[in-house]
Amino acid sequence: MSRRVSPELVASIGKIIAVTYPFFSLATGARAIYQLIFPPNAADLRGPILTGVASLIYLIAALLFVYRKPWTWWLAVILLTFESLGVLTVGTISLIHPNFIGQTAWQDYGMDYFFIPLIQPFLGLIWLLWPGNRLLYQNQSLAQPGRHIG
Repeated sequence: MSRRVSPELVASIGKIIAVTYPFFSLATGARAIYQLIFPPNAADLRGPILTGVASLIYLIAALLFVYRKPWTWWLAVILLTFESLGVLTVGTISLIHPNFIGQTAWQDYGMDYFFIPLIQPFLGLIWLLWPGNRLLYQNQSLAQPGRHIG
């Protein structure tokens, strides 16, 4: 992967995910709470629940990007893989059966959020799989206070 992606691009991706994950955690969390209080369809909770799940995923991912341990790297890769599958699945179902999914952050592949929910997990995976960043997670436990890695 390192031959196809430049270090500058990976650094830019890191800046993008450092902003988007916390922001979307707050945005989708607020949307889920709003949808639970004022549901578009009182009988359907799929949309608010899926939006709440998305918010929780974004929050946990944001924390995993900061807290760097070998086990958090693995957890982040699994979480972002689940996120990408969730966006693709919910997005596809919402196009085929729009009334089944309801209003959610992932409907239509995140069109309400300019498709960032579709792109974001793939950018996060690129950032996590970059050899230098993976090494940060593996060596963080060896770092001494005050010593900068990377």
